[in-house]
Amino acid sequence: MSEVVDVRSVRTERRAQLGAFLKSRRARITPGDVGLPPGPRRRTPGLRREEVAQLSGIGTTWYTWLEQGRRINASTQVLDAVARTLRLDPTEKAHLYRLADVPAVQPAQQADMPPGLPAILAQLHPLPAVLLTAKYDVLAHNDAYAALCPGFTRTNNNVLRQVFLTPDCCNPYAYSSHDLRRMVAYLRGAYVKHLDDPSWQAFVDELCSTSPLFVELWASNDVAVPTNLVKVIQNLAVGSVAMYLTSLSLPVIEGAWVQVFTPVDDTESGKLAALLAMTPEQRRAPWQAHVTAVHGAG
Repeated sequence: MSEVVDVRSVRTERRAQLGAFLKSRRARITPGDVGLPPGPRRRTPGLRREEVAQLSGIGTTWYTWLEQGRRINASTQVLDAVARTLRLDPTEKAHLYRLADVPAVQPAQQADMPPGLPAILAQLHPLPAVLLTAKYDVLAHNDAYAALCPGFTRTNNNVLRQVFLTPDCCNPYAYSSHDLRRMVAYLRGAYVKHLDDPSWQAFVDELCSTSPLFVELWASNDVAVPTNLVKVIQNLAVGSVAMYLTSLSLPVIEGAWVQVFTPVDDTESGKLAALLAMTPEQRRAPWQAHVTAVHGAG
């Protein structure tokens, strides 16, 4: 029984803090900030409870109960609306969700690009380097990465989409089923943290509807984390290049990590050096010739 009492005590304290937090957030917003007239006899600074409720599209009584710490279940939709009205930043929003006992919401982390990161990636040249989100969106990369994997940086900037929707003959990761399985396993591990995010579901649905291989790997329910391994990358300008892949997490952006590619030996270093020594036109020419010859397009 002591375990149950402890849990209840924690929840009671959490809800008390929730009320105090909401009061402090609405106290800092003036009616003028949200387009409301100041009105007479405003005894306290900031918005009234009924104003927060009205702007959030919820009932005044329900919002009052929320501030009073009563035992009510708050949905993410309602909390989102309150967070917008109170102009909470990502850290405050995550704090609100924790206090409201919403376990599906992950702690907020910086979503913006750290200002020094592009310069760091540039300094890694001639090693290809890229910053990816948990969904494999390319957030930043250096010139060496663009030369090595041009298809990942030219269109829609999503590595996973390109890998599964590009024909094997043009695919940098075409001949590594183990790599593809691991990539999908990492996506699966990240996906469960975003079950309330429609954009994640839409992304998975898109890949399932367009790639039978993705469907097969997704159905396996494997999970994994980014790891260090050897990747063989296909580039039509220089052939296959074997690279050590080093994965570095970036805690300030939730789920993001940096990939750095290092040639496995002198032979592979020579291929990479030859590729980087080419002009952009020289790098594109083999791809354009291939597309014209095999796919019948310029």
